[in-house]
Amino acid sequence: MKLLRVVLLLAVLAYAGWLAWPFVSPLLEGADPGAALTRVGAEVGAGGLMTGGLWLGAIALYLIAAAMLGAGNPRAAVAYFLGFLADAALRLAIERGRGGDVSARSADAGLTEMGPMSAPAEAAASVGVDPLWLVLGGLMVLGILIVVATRRRRRARSPGQLAF
Repeated sequence: MKLLRVVLLLAVLAYAGWLAWPFVSPLLEGADPGAALTRVGAEVGAGGLMTGGLWLGAIALYLIAAAMLGAGNPRAAVAYFLGFLADAALRLAIERGRGGDVSARSADAGLTEMGPMSAPAEAAASVGVDPLWLVLGGLMVLGILIVVATRRRRRARSPGQLAF
């Protein structure tokens, strides 16, 4: 179970890092923290205050869940699912802002707004599954595994002891 917790901890940290990449990338390029904060401000301003708040909230809740998961706290699942709800609301708001089903339009053209589709996204679009729902499903499975890894174990009864 401890190995599962470590793997889940690394997965949650990797996903939170991927979400926070607009803030982290200027720091890795050698820019000062002020440049990273202006970039985050531009990201938040471009999406609006609500999407920016959801974005920062999801990152913070995923990091809190990772810290709690590393400590073995059973409430890590609660923090993770709160972050998941913020992330799902953010993704669905962005999807609705784009005008609906992007994958169906992208599958016809073979392109997204940002360029050619990756091979997994193209395969998912050819099957008819929206990559948004695949990501949300994967995050839900990760949350279920966190619940399994953080549940409390009951003490076994010794022979002759009554269970109340």
